[in-house]
Amino acid sequence: QVQLVESGGGLVQPGGSLRLSCTASGTIVRIYNAHWYRQAPGKERELVATITRGDSTTYADSVKGRFTISRDNTKNMVSLQMNSLKPEDTAVYYCNANLQDSTGYIRNYWGQGTQVTVSS
Repeated sequence: QVQLVESGGGLVQPGGSLRLSCTASGTIVRIYNAHWYRQAPGKERELVATITRGDSTTYADSVKGRFTISRDNTKNMVSLQMNSLKPEDTAVYYCNANLQDSTGYIRNYWGQGTQVTVSS
């Protein structure tokens, strides 16, 4: 069964750092475009960062210069390094990716989400 599993969330003080990881499990051949989204209470889900198959990256204006998305194709993993965290970064963070499985099909998958809380 193919799935995305996030890890690395938690409670951190303002100015601190966290690193989120998203690992694709199952019979995965490759990860195409991958994204990190977040959803704060009472707000819509928003796109935070994207990394393409060719390693091009884009970021929401609110996280530019503070967050870095990266990938490790050997581990079928996408990561989000978050530095200089602010209380407004508090949200559930979701990994989303297009995955090609052993049948050759490419499908879109969501992870279950991981909570990030920035508070003193």
